[in-house]
Amino acid sequence: MEVVPVAFESLGVRSMATVVRSDLKVFIDPSAALGPTRYGLPPHKLELQALAEAKKRIREEARDSDILIVTHYHYDHHDPGETFYKDKVVLAKDTGRDINKSQQKRGGYFKEQLPGSCDLRYADGRSFEFKDLQIDFSPPVPHGPPGIRLGYVLMCRLQHEDDVVVYGSDVQGPVDEEATEWIIEAKPRLLIMDGPPTYFLGYKFSAANMERAKANMLRIIEETGCEVILEHHLLRDLKHRERFKEVYETGKARSAAEYRGVEENLLEMRRKELWKGEEK
Repeated sequence: MEVVPVAFESLGVRSMATVVRSDLKVFIDPSAALGPTRYGLPPHKLELQALAEAKKRIREEARDSDILIVTHYHYDHHDPGETFYKDKVVLAKDTGRDINKSQQKRGGYFKEQLPGSCDLRYADGRSFEFKDLQIDFSPPVPHGPPGIRLGYVLMCRLQHEDDVVVYGSDVQGPVDEEATEWIIEAKPRLLIMDGPPTYFLGYKFSAANMERAKANMLRIIEETGCEVILEHHLLRDLKHRERFKEVYETGKARSAAEYRGVEENLLEMRRKELWKGEEK
């Protein structure tokens, strides 16, 4: 299978938008957003430009996709205002189970906006077969450490012939042990994973959870031998390579930009630098 990172932190925006091509084209979490504030600052004009470009890429890729996947209802993973869901199969997080009130409300609104031609199927813990492509979804797992108030997300496993790609969504590391076990049992060749939000270290995210996420990632790499696109929350931290040094030293982890062979464009973590000397 061919994997194309469409929009990610290393490409300038908050996103994990990923296309996976086999005999069908699957687009996972086709959306992007910006952090409304960082260091007490709004998005810089370079971030606004990156978001406009990312949205354009997302629309172009979504138009001829066969299947769209929505792993949860945060706006950097889904956009209810887009029109590209028409005539698509949409595999999405169930709004009636294992969901917090915020995501339930957003998920309900998302469903209301879908065109009548859309084939919406809730995917929690389910498996689907489309031609020679099998897509398996995890049960709902925490959006980070167990008990976190951000709710639940779905991970997904795509298999075409002997090739397996796993998309970890927002499991933050993974911190959760059940999420870790699910990934290991999936036996991915390539794992697309959000690292932990270490930019909240000591505030909303503990050092213990960071160490747990690091240990779980090292275990996944050791037991599966997979390559990892390590991204999203982790790459909002100026010290991300220092904090996850042991993982990077395996030689298995790289950013989406590195995977694509382009220069990293890490804007949010550099927002203070970007605004320096400029009028807000």
